[in-house]
Amino acid sequence: MTLEKRSELTLHEQLERALREHIRTGRLPLGSRLPSSRALATELAVSRGVVLEAYAQLVAEGYLVSSQGAPTRVAFVPAAERPPIPAAELDAAHQYRFDPFLPDLGAFPRGAWLRSMRAAIREASFAELGHGDPRGTVALRNALMTYVARARSAAPEPEHTLVCAGWTQGFALLCRALRARGVGRIACEDPGWAQHGLIAQQAGLEAVPLPVDGQGIDVAMLQRSGCEAVVVTAAHQFPTGAVLSSERRATLLEWAEDTDGLIVEDDYDSELRYDRGAVGALQGLAPERVCMIGSLSVRLAPGLRLGWVLSPSWLTGALAYEKALADASAPALEQLALADFIARGELDRHLRRMRARYGARRVALMAALGGAPVSGVAAGVFTLVWLPPGTDEEAVVTAAAARGIGVEGLATHRVGEGPPGLIIGYACLSEPALKRAVAMLTNLVPRWTSASKTAPAW
Repeated sequence: MTLEKRSELTLHEQLERALREHIRTGRLPLGSRLPSSRALATELAVSRGVVLEAYAQLVAEGYLVSSQGAPTRVAFVPAAERPPIPAAELDAAHQYRFDPFLPDLGAFPRGAWLRSMRAAIREASFAELGHGDPRGTVALRNALMTYVARARSAAPEPEHTLVCAGWTQGFALLCRALRARGVGRIACEDPGWAQHGLIAQQAGLEAVPLPVDGQGIDVAMLQRSGCEAVVVTAAHQFPTGAVLSSERRATLLEWAEDTDGLIVEDDYDSELRYDRGAVGALQGLAPERVCMIGSLSVRLAPGLRLGWVLSPSWLTGALAYEKALADASAPALEQLALADFIARGELDRHLRRMRARYGARRVALMAALGGAPVSGVAAGVFTLVWLPPGTDEEAVVTAAAARGIGVEGLATHRVGEGPPGLIIGYACLSEPALKRAVAMLTNLVPRWTSASKTAPAW
């Protein structure tokens, strides 16, 4: 073996890697004797300390065995390991994937995030690296207070802010806390994100579907439902793209006040509005009646697994308890990195770039659809496209998948019956790719572009 003195790896790391690979592949048989540290150092023209460090590391990993006065030998471990799991691909099954929750991962600001991670590692205190507060680091809760108040017109308080592993965990913690307080039923939008009902049911709550129309959730039906809580996507309803009207916002807040109810505000993509500024958060109007949950999944990348809960004061203790039981706390270094990322204005900078990029992709999508009826405002990373009446939605989705196009049907997120539609996510596809994929999809629905440009009745 040859060691390169100008390599990015240190000499002992190069030696470790070479010996490890020889053992894994069987080139160094089980139980075989290795040269003494002095002999191998002389042969490789390195110091004896390089060999000793490499041997010690491989002994610690279990590849070598060594004892006082005896030669170092290859341990009796399997010579050939099982083949490694192949690296994950974005979507190996589809050439084009209209994922309604996936941002443009190629635009992830790696350099800016790396600077924030380095700052976190460099500046983290010993206390922050220890057993932290289950609510999250003080630095991130303070940073979120500033950001969410400015960007979403919310009214956060650091002591009532909890950092979680994404929106899903935040909502799961909340549902468990509500069940422990005796809450039995929670209203969910229909159509709405299917995970809302599934998570609530897993926590022991009954998920009650309530219809949605062009003004958002039907608050009148909520008032008659007897539910004690409701989860809404008020700023940009999923999957219809509707915005909860000002009249219904007021009525919804009145319902919460009159019935001692709780509004769970799913704030997943509110900064991504292309025709005007996003509506303010419900939480800013009634902090003690609204529990607002947000995350980085659409804003930055799902893989970061970071989110936040702005809790009413009377729920904070229960949420912190549930978080402590779930995983003690979110990873400290990632929290500190996000705090730095927000404080330096990088999140705002990234979202500003993405608004321009996603807005252009939405325009390209609309042009490619050629007049097919769509629903919702110009916002987010998806749009709902209605299929002609009588179209077999499931057959279209299946045929698209057979042609390498991944798309979700509206029925996936609907409990009751309703007109057919497709949820088209456009953020993760370039404009030329969108044009090609929509052309292929249009061929599966011959009457699509000639259908009425008016969306069907809700």
